Amino acid sequence: MTAGAGALAPVRDALARHDWQAAFDAAGTAVVDAPEEEALRTEMEAEAAWWLGRMDECIAARERAHQLFEDLGQHRRAGQCAVWLYEHHATTLRPAIANAWLRRARRVLDGDPECVETGALLLREAESAHGGGDLGRADALASAAIELARRLRSADLEAEALQAKGRVLIDQGEVAEGMGHLDEAMLLAAQGQLGPYTTGKVYCSLISACEELGDLDRAAEWTDATTRWAAQHPFAIFPGICRVHRAVVLKRRGSLAEAEQEALRASEELAGSHIANSAAAHAEVGDIRRRLGELELAEEAFSRARELCGRPCGELALLRLAQGRVDAAVAIIGDCVRDRGANRLARARMLPICVHVAVAAGDLDAAAEALTDLEEVVATYDSPMLRATALSTRARLLLARGDAVRAREVLLEALDRWVALGVPYEVATVHTLLGQAHREAGDQAAATAAFTEAVRLFDEIGARLDARRVLGDTKPELPAGLTSREVEVLRLIAAGMSNKEIAGALHLSAKTVSRHLSNIFTKIGATSRAGATAFAFEHHLIEPRR
Repeated sequence: MTAGAGALAPVRDALARHDWQAAFDAAGTAVVDAPEEEALRTEMEAEAAWWLGRMDECIAARERAHQLFEDLGQHRRAGQCAVWLYEHHATTLRPAIANAWLRRARRVLDGDPECVETGALLLREAESAHGGGDLGRADALASAAIELARRLRSADLEAEALQAKGRVLIDQGEVAEGMGHLDEAMLLAAQGQLGPYTTGKVYCSLISACEELGDLDRAAEWTDATTRWAAQHPFAIFPGICRVHRAVVLKRRGSLAEAEQEALRASEELAGSHIANSAAAHAEVGDIRRRLGELELAEEAFSRARELCGRPCGELALLRLAQGRVDAAVAIIGDCVRDRGANRLARARMLPICVHVAVAAGDLDAAAEALTDLEEVVATYDSPMLRATALSTRARLLLARGDAVRAREVLLEALDRWVALGVPYEVATVHTLLGQAHREAGDQAAATAAFTEAVRLFDEIGARLDARRVLGDTKPELPAGLTSREVEVLRLIAAGMSNKEIAGALHLSAKTVSRHLSNIFTKIGATSRAGATAFAFEHHLIEPRR
């Protein structure tokens, strides 16, 4: 061993015990002589910098290591550096540079198929194809990586390949088979056979799949497990990514304040290391604040997300609706649906928003088209949350078309499903729609009960804006064009009071009461007090005597 090689021993030891700061410091002060030792030193420095979230220093060291390995003719190590550089630039949202490094990796590793480095390249090519909507190519590349990993007996490569193929299979509609691949990858992680990077990637992939499919219980369980694991790597990106997932679960469960704090912390932790997930965290903050009724603060969070990722997210369209900017909401959600392309699960998250916005804009044809797309996705995946979402969305469109009776039937089924899923915001939203359906169907008592429950749930989770809107919505449209004062008079007529008694009760003159009575009879088509009383009971303006 040369003196230079001995100088790298402390760096290797620190990396092995996952002491990233010690490894970074030791790599920065190590004195080496030979070019190969310098290449190894810079490669290890890049590794430690990545775990510390120091992405610029990581990329600089990795690029230098790549060049040194190429100069030395060590094409496998040079190829692996190129693969990592693809990933670094992809996570910091530099797609053109990332793809250039992916092509470089293919050139460097071409002609050397039986190595782990080529397997890593196959996986990144699979992920690129998957992101571009070419599921067939992604499937083939992931399958090739699995076969290579098993020939080479590389547990890390096999686990990464299994999760990659699992996600592709899920997007192809083969949910059970896809989740089976993810479970197999998780088994390798649970057995402690994987390095920390692969372990974190497998954990995150499984949680993301659960979230896309709406399996909140499973997502929450794995998020808790991953959070405990990530605590052992406190300087890595994984705690921040775990917080994003945890924020999603907390938001769904109605813990909005706690979800906001998790998402805010994640956005800060990931700011310099994983821009895409930092943007996702800011978007979560925006949606949580929208639900809390803090529209100005929501605007700030969504703006920050857009600054980072360059495009708006679908939930911004809901904020625009809350602000009364319907045309802006239409433009945003249209872009978001198109941006998701062939990824059906990603589109499925946008399509209910698309229907909501289209209904608000009065474009029921566009709403119907989006609903059809959503129901086609549900027919393929048929997860409980997707099914509940489709039912709520169909009911919203039925209400817009004036079919309150059918909307009510669909909403009652949706309500059962949302309650079973334990997601209070969605349950409250369905109660709001149900109140509207009851009211339009003429059942004011049921409408009031539904609106009351909606307000209770919204208040319970702190969704103040939604609660205020429901309170406004509970003021029913009075039948036959009656005014509030005329309804008061009608109720007293039904109670058997004379005009004089009504005048005394309402502090009106007898002449004013007589005028109200004349207007009431004209509006409701009654010719007697008995007819007026029957109208009042028929339209639920008073409770029947027991």
